[in-house]
Amino acid sequence: MTSSFEFHTYPARLSDVERDKALKVLHDGVAMGRLSHDTFIRRMELALAARRSEELVALTADLPTESRLSRALFGTVEAVSGFTVRLRRAWQAERLPKLLLPHPGNGNPLRIGRDPANGLRLTHETVSRVHAELSRQGGMWVLRDLGSTNGTTVNGRRVIGAAVVREGDQIGFGRMAFRLAVN
Repeated sequence: MTSSFEFHTYPARLSDVERDKALKVLHDGVAMGRLSHDTFIRRMELALAARRSEELVALTADLPTESRLSRALFGTVEAVSGFTVRLRRAWQAERLPKLLLPHPGNGNPLRIGRDPANGLRLTHETVSRVHAELSRQGGMWVLRDLGSTNGTTVNGRRVIGAAVVREGDQIGFGRMAFRLAVN
């Protein structure tokens, strides 16, 4: 029998720092191919529900931790890689042909595609007959993909449905690319 002065104590709550470290090790494990996506998701859920440090240790015991040197090296490579991508995109942007935005007073959308009835006819084989549409809505330009086979992109990202575009954006229809410009 326990007296009223005795009570069970539980270990202190895990700190966010401890939990974040374990989640980083799990993330690195999936990035290095040492964990499957399903295993990563399950272990991440367990890490978020963990109450003791030992539970986190058990979740990451089979995964190597990165040294400070390798983290610095990979961080540098990621930074340089990102820079070269931005540099290539900037270099390419100036060489792309301009696509002039229609006059805002014209309320009709500009249809783009291979079909001769389109306002802008592109004859490249990667462009669909009715590929995309550019219109003015609420003071903004909106580019809408019309179910094209090879996709519409804005600044390298595929348009799903519609996207707001601005002067200077790089837009693509299939493999044809342009830089938006104002008259």
